[in-house]
Amino acid sequence: MPADTNPPLDQAARIAAEAAAESERSLAELGKRAEKAIQEGLAELRSRSRDYADVAGEQFDVAQKYVVDRVQERPVAATLAALGVGVVIGLLLAGRRR
Repeated sequence: MPADTNPPLDQAARIAAEAAAESERSLAELGKRAEKAIQEGLAELRSRSRDYADVAGEQFDVAQKYVVDRVQERPVAATLAALGVGVVIGLLLAGRRR
């Protein structure tokens, strides 16, 4: 009779080892899926941010053209407005120093 053999214990150890191996495979697969989902999300974010940047650039160009047109139409009024803004900013900055 062999010493220290316990078939139920050996079977339980084998089942535990199989369960651990299956869990490891499942976790590896889950990690791959999560990585793929993150990469797809980043690609979508990059694409959308480029679109938003393009739209913002176009809107900036339109606003710049509008300002240039208004300044060319009324150069004296634009100069006085710029002077007024400069004075207000100067007063605000001077008030901080006191």
